[in-house]
Amino acid sequence: MIFNDDEPIVLPSGTTRPTVPQRIGLLIGPNYRAPLEENIQKVMLLLYGEEQSRSGLDLVVVLDVSNIMDVGKLEELQSAMQFVIKKLSVVDRLSIVSYNGDAERLCPLRQMTESTQTELQNLINHLFTEGLVMNITSGLLMALKILNDRSVSSGRVGAIMLISGGEENIGNAAAVTVGNVPVHTFGFGNHHDPKVLKAIANNSLGGTYSEVRVDNLTLAFSQCLGGLLSVVAQDLTVTISQIKDNSTIRQVSAGSYPQSMDNTAGSVTITFGDIYIREFRKVSVDLHLPSTRKQQDSDVLKVSYTYK
Repeated sequence: MIFNDDEPIVLPSGTTRPTVPQRIGLLIGPNYRAPLEENIQKVMLLLYGEEQSRSGLDLVVVLDVSNIMDVGKLEELQSAMQFVIKKLSVVDRLSIVSYNGDAERLCPLRQMTESTQTELQNLINHLFTEGLVMNITSGLLMALKILNDRSVSSGRVGAIMLISGGEENIGNAAAVTVGNVPVHTFGFGNHHDPKVLKAIANNSLGGTYSEVRVDNLTLAFSQCLGGLLSVVAQDLTVTISQIKDNSTIRQVSAGSYPQSMDNTAGSVTITFGDIYIREFRKVSVDLHLPSTRKQQDSDVLKVSYTYK
């Protein structure tokens, strides 16, 4: 089955479509005076998202509906989902997936009009739990397929929020190849498996793991959603290049973000994924400078970055 039945974005009369942000700032903190002898300089780079209109969000929420979700947990889950539905706007789309022993797509990506919000609120209110089988893998794979099969994806932010209240006993979700979609996982209550949920988040680009008390799911959702609704750029990559005869890159530090090296070009490329309003990405570069006989001005580092 191909999930290409996502709804197009049709804005009400008089509504202006938000512009895609296109604004990333860069600050460079070098030492403008280096010694004449051979030395190592540490250069700090700071990239940040400037506050602009945001892109539309395509969100897939993956819900645990196994019997580990008792009445109290289910009611809290329903309340948290009502919050999510109310906070999404007409430029956003939402798909809901439930899973126990297998996964079910409860709705395709729906544009969040007033009528759709009412429909999805009713859908959430009629959720029920059944079965003791927990197959997180099926829910995760279906969410990824929904985003990958979209007929409308250009200029839109895709993300997954996955909730689990128990330990997986079918499948191996920690081994799923996620790709560039951020997956935000929520361990709900005391019986979830943090290792699996952390692995899912870490396998994604920009995903997070949250351990949530039974009475605190709405707050956890609101914090996650606040970030997703403030994305100013997607697929941010930064390339740092040494200058032939003037410098040599010894080491680049950028936290856990993926790096690739081009030894021929003498460059390092870092993949950051999404960046949010007022969020920072820090890069530290250890740069070897050769000795020189006299004081001079020299270009020693080239920095370029791309995003959409």
